[in-house]
Amino acid sequence: MKDTEVFEPVVSPGQVETVAALAAEIWREHYEGILSPDQIEYMVEQFQSASAVDRQIMEEGYRYWLIKADGQEAGYYGACPGEGGLFLSKLYIRRVFRGRRLASAAIERCREWCRREGYPHICLTVNKENRDSIAVYRHLGFEKVRDQVADIGGGYVMDDYVMQLPVPPEG
Repeated sequence: MKDTEVFEPVVSPGQVETVAALAAEIWREHYEGILSPDQIEYMVEQFQSASAVDRQIMEEGYRYWLIKADGQEAGYYGACPGEGGLFLSKLYIRRVFRGRRLASAAIERCREWCRREGYPHICLTVNKENRDSIAVYRHLGFEKVRDQVADIGGGYVMDDYVMQLPVPPEG
């Protein structure tokens, strides 16, 4: 990680608003052609809005981090205990910052969290049509463990792969 990259815990309302603004930008760009525009808007509002992020932090045990590079907001990630390990619920990088190993650095921080808390793996879900992200996760050592279709309300489903990265304890 370069000196110009910072992982900042999300603790203030302003930071929550920044996460929501990043989510709206990244989701609309990244999921175009994968999900319908209506489903993108629904999911942003339900799972990535400031109120949703705040609820996840305050009530559901999530922790979020802003990823900054060169003094700019580059992305964010959010995770919580779940799936028998650490559930990486969100990891999104703005297009202009992709390819700078920011996702790899975030995954490494999740590995450290797993080792510290004794979690045996990192688990995530990824849309089956999200080929670029699937390729990145495979490159980072994640393996598909199952398919999952989840009803998310509003007449929409998430048709995902569940992927897992083992995190052996140090020592």
